Amino acid sequence: MAENNQQAGNPAQWSSRFAFIMAAVGSAVGLGNIWKFPYITGENGGGAFVLVYLACIAVIGLPLMMAEVMLGRRGAKSPIGTMTSVAASERRSRSWAGIGIMATLAAFLILSFYSVIAGWTMPYILSAVSGEFSGIAAEESGALFGGLLASPGELLLWHSVFMGLTVLVSAGGVRHGLERAVTKLMPALFVLLLILVGYAMTSGHFGEAVGFLFKPDFSALTAEAVLVALGHAFFTLSLASGAMMAYGAYLKKDVSIARTSVVVAVMDTGVALLAGLAIFPIVFANGLEPGAARG
Repeated sequence: MAENNQQAGNPAQWSSRFAFIMAAVGSAVGLGNIWKFPYITGENGGGAFVLVYLACIAVIGLPLMMAEVMLGRRGAKSPIGTMTSVAASERRSRSWAGIGIMATLAAFLILSFYSVIAGWTMPYILSAVSGEFSGIAAEESGALFGGLLASPGELLLWHSVFMGLTVLVSAGGVRHGLERAVTKLMPALFVLLLILVGYAMTSGHFGEAVGFLFKPDFSALTAEAVLVALGHAFFTLSLASGAMMAYGAYLKKDVSIARTSVVVAVMDTGVALLAGLAIFPIVFANGLEPGAARG
């Protein structure tokens, strides 16, 4: 996957630290930040849950991310190849390759459901651009989604389109495919989120949302909420799926893993908080419960 890619100027490397950061953030940022984080925050009491989540990111998630990137850069191969070669160089059991196998399987399983959901978004983009959602109630919007799910042919079509685009980007390689895509799409995502937060500020309930997110009420925190925060820290940073190991395989040796990982974690967490600031004002403005962000 990335054998012998550590030579200077090798096109099978990220051209810059910024490119790696955008790719890693692109892997980490997803439904876990924009959809799941707001609703689990709403279900688990708000500010206190956010503090526990941030602590899990800093104390557990960030060191694990650094470890995965470090392993990837040292092995300079696929997750399976990396674990095999690193274990061999340290005279350890070949069984360590099983870690790489499990990580690769996890990545495949993640793709299996993310690609389906990404396929849903494509007709939604067309509907939004055409104004189909303008002025309709939640029930009507739900009916449109139900109609999409009731059409296997349409679902297969859009899933195939998305997978085709994914293959097209991947075929371009590290620099001419993935890097070129993420260095444009990730900044665009941040701009869109800032626009949504700006819109949310006009709802009249932005202050209430800020208080809910950042004013901790530890009486609302439960042991289960702590476990949810820990699990979400793993999910949102793309840990244990081989992604960070694979991206680390293309990272130049003169790039600081520690500083770069901190930037990735901060940006990933920032997206989650921006999503909360965009969603909760709208939830409160419509008289809904915070956990209703799930719907």
